[in-house]
Amino acid sequence: MALRSEPTARQMRLAVELRRLREAAGLTAREAATLLGVSAPQISQIEAGLTGVSEKRLRRLAANYSCPDLEFVDALVGMARDRTTGWWEEYRGLLPMPFLDLPELEHHASYRWDVDFLHVPGLLQTEDYARALFSYVNPEFPEEEVERWVEHRMRRKVVIERPDPIPYEAVIHEAALRIRVGDRTAARAQLTQVLELCEASHITVRVVPFDLDGFGGAGSAMVYAGGPVPRLDTVVRDGLNGPVFIDAESQLDRYRTLFRRVKAVSLEPSRSRDFIHKLAKEL
Repeated sequence: MALRSEPTARQMRLAVELRRLREAAGLTAREAATLLGVSAPQISQIEAGLTGVSEKRLRRLAANYSCPDLEFVDALVGMARDRTTGWWEEYRGLLPMPFLDLPELEHHASYRWDVDFLHVPGLLQTEDYARALFSYVNPEFPEEEVERWVEHRMRRKVVIERPDPIPYEAVIHEAALRIRVGDRTAARAQLTQVLELCEASHITVRVVPFDLDGFGGAGSAMVYAGGPVPRLDTVVRDGLNGPVFIDAESQLDRYRTLFRRVKAVSLEPSRSRDFIHKLAKEL
């Protein structure tokens, strides 16, 4: 079997989790290979995401590592079995790899939380808002390139628009709602769309107002995607070269706590809708 030249973030996550299990068991790659009856390079390739692993071998590895969490092992098996080729593959070679990994993560997510302070979250954006944003951030992009990014962002919304949408919760700072990424008409249309979307039972939008005392959480912007089990949750944050995926268990705990804290000080959903409606009327 040919080795993968560019593993996806999902393939790498499976690989990393298997390495973590081995290290927690105190085994070297050579020792794990001996127990499994394969060569040490095969274990290294599996743990680098360069090759897949069968369900049988994965369960044997988990048994050799004495992993007691059977639900977690079943979730890893589900990842190993998955052969989904989604719409995002159409953008391979056209957009950087992390922007293919993001919709794949969203496709498999069990729920999604967003916290944003400067922009309306991507899943809630209108085409005009996204177009103005991409055009401003990337002034060197030709129109065709901008439209490709806009199309990609709009297609990502399928996870909250499909017949079986994921539960989605967004906490948005008032600053993000007031900043006019486009013109006045585009800004009003954006706020109107947020109001329309949060009428859906699976979508919750909360607002953090400017006049909140003692709020120091503006550095906690994030995308939090729930996995099949909590150990397989993922946080996504903006980096210099695109989205950065965070999956260490200690970091996940930190971001769960941050989300709960920001959510706790935000307005309740009904008050948030009234707040957004008032902003839209002011435009």
